[in-house]
Amino acid sequence: MAAVKELLRVEADGGLSFGDYTLDSKTKLDGFEYQGDLYKVKTFQEITKLEKNGMFVYESVPGTAVENLKVTENTIVFQVSGPKDAQFTLELEPEQEYTVYMDDVNVGKMTTNLSGKLSVSAELSETKAVCVKIVRD
Repeated sequence: MAAVKELLRVEADGGLSFGDYTLDSKTKLDGFEYQGDLYKVKTFQEITKLEKNGMFVYESVPGTAVENLKVTENTIVFQVSGPKDAQFTLELEPEQEYTVYMDDVNVGKMTTNLSGKLSVSAELSETKAVCVKIVRD
């Protein structure tokens, strides 16, 4: 899998792709309009962060590439890749239980904290993306 050189793009099927973990210095793209919302991405080797209308959506340490992020009422699906293992955090509904799948394997149920944050660790590789699916129970 490759880093998203445009920093943020819309895929043909409507998913969002973002993040370039190959950059040596922090790079950002602000004011990207998608479906009536404004997105901002900051990315480089150490971190990748996505905001929607000024609100937190996704963050990974170290930086990652996220491809085809799709969010529905009860499900979030995306592929993530990076040069090494990473932890990513998503902003979801506060104090809700979610089932997390990686490459179609149920890795367990997790409950968000009071602010709605859900953190997941993933074994990543530059050559193969991990498919992540998070479903609200």
